[in-house]
Amino acid sequence: MTDAATITQQARSNLAFALHILPKERRDDAVIFYAFCRVIDDLADDLEKPLEEREAALAAWEDGLRDGFADPDPLQKDLLAMRERCDIPTDLLVAVVDGCRMDLRPQRFGTWEDLSKYTWKVACAVGLVAMRIFGAQDPGTEKYAVALGHALQITNIIRDVGEDLSNGARIYLPLADLHRFQYSERDLVGRVHDGRFMALMAWQADRAEEFYKEAAESLPAADRQRMVAAEMMREIYQTLLGKMRKDGFRVFDRRYRLSKARKMAIFSKHLVGRGLSGE
Repeated sequence: MTDAATITQQARSNLAFALHILPKERRDDAVIFYAFCRVIDDLADDLEKPLEEREAALAAWEDGLRDGFADPDPLQKDLLAMRERCDIPTDLLVAVVDGCRMDLRPQRFGTWEDLSKYTWKVACAVGLVAMRIFGAQDPGTEKYAVALGHALQITNIIRDVGEDLSNGARIYLPLADLHRFQYSERDLVGRVHDGRFMALMAWQADRAEEFYKEAAESLPAADRQRMVAAEMMREIYQTLLGKMRKDGFRVFDRRYRLSKARKMAIFSKHLVGRGLSGE
């Protein structure tokens, strides 16, 4: 088993689950890219390592992507080869690194416009790489990838509110939105779950739903089958969002997830749909 495959298998994420629906050659490239994203994200989040060490490690990745690695490890070799095979713009890979670099220090986002610059790097850039790996051919699919990236990341932000507070007092909710519902940063740190908080979360969920809707409406018919793994992700995360909303966004005391059976049902539906299409 390659380093990339081992990293992906151990992660057990929704994305890793969705990759199983891809044809083998595209799945292999997607596994390499997923492993890269996982390694970069883990570097930024490893609080046991000094900040300077994590900064240097991310800088080394960025330098290697731009100028070549002096002594590339197996994953770096695989990533560079995948980049050439799939014609991936280096700037998109660097954007992922830069987005994770933004997580090194606790920060605040004043508005959605501020936050969207972060979600573009850590999610939309990922989608723009993934669509190339999946073999998308219609330029219009880029709009789909960007909209879906924003939707998925907002869903993650809602789900991880409690965990992010515990992990370096991170707050990704726009401060303007807190102000809109007269819910303070102190309330959030104090994990106050009341009507104001639920209204704040519903506002975030509505924003995510708008992006899910934009994604669903903008996926070109020509690329629908090529983007089946992304469509699985859309359904998994949109279902998760609905589950959190129905439960009153109790994100301070639980981590929401879908059961394996529910994800398998989604997987099977898309697998059957792909088969019926003749591809």
